[in-house]
Amino acid sequence: MFGFGKKKAQREDAEAREDAEVREDAQAREESVEEETQETEESQQEQESPTEADSSDTSDEVEETESDSEEKVHYDRSSGPFDIDEIKELEDYADLGALRIPLLEDMDLRLDLDESTGAVIAATVVREGATLQVQAFAAPRTVGVWDGIRNDLADSVASQGGTVEIGPGTFGVEMFTRIPALTEDGQRGERLARFVGIDGPRWFLRGVISGNAVLPDEPNHDKAVEAIEEVFRTIVVDRGDDPRPPRELLPMRAPVELLAAQAEAQDEEPQEEELQLRPMPRRGPEITEIG
Repeated sequence: MFGFGKKKAQREDAEAREDAEVREDAQAREESVEEETQETEESQQEQESPTEADSSDTSDEVEETESDSEEKVHYDRSSGPFDIDEIKELEDYADLGALRIPLLEDMDLRLDLDESTGAVIAATVVREGATLQVQAFAAPRTVGVWDGIRNDLADSVASQGGTVEIGPGTFGVEMFTRIPALTEDGQRGERLARFVGIDGPRWFLRGVISGNAVLPDEPNHDKAVEAIEEVFRTIVVDRGDDPRPPRELLPMRAPVELLAAQAEAQDEEPQEEELQLRPMPRRGPEITEIG
């Protein structure tokens, strides 16, 4: 009996140890599962919520983007030049087809004609000793052309040995050019011009300013700038509805009375080039001949 009782006790002790080991294994597995679950949740939280460093980096990127956008120059066209659909009264304007030129006080208006065809290719205004030549071109519906035209103008000026300055101005991004030239008596000089451009609805308006408005040493320089900018700002563009390729010159026409007055004036006044080109250091401002 004693031997059987001893064996039975040993068997019960073994079973008890096995039960304890099973419980310890089960507890270990549960703890392992809990640790894995906690690690998974922390990983998901890190993925869903960026760290403070990541948040700082993102903020920096936004600030840099905003800063870059602030450096871009945008011109608000609400004060002109205007589209034909934006103006109701055109009584005090000269109708030149694609352009309506305001008839302001103390202003002379003349037309530039193509020598071979006789077609009107530009309008030139003289006011307070400043000169403004304007042309209107077709443009895409959604994308402006002034950026590309500036690059082309800069290349053209460089090919003539001139220099270009591009920066913000009254009408947004503008260009100021200097091109070497000789006066009639052989002295060294420069042709100065200020290029302004406005992208409108399916049209582009380009202005070339010269004369006293680009000569800071002239006594009436500030008045000339104000007077000629008023002309450009109040111009109205009539693009028309016909499909046209980008940068095509919009058609202009000449009122009969204006042509007659211009022909009479040309018989009495010297040619434009003789008036505009001056020796250095006055640096006469003949309009730069760029297409």
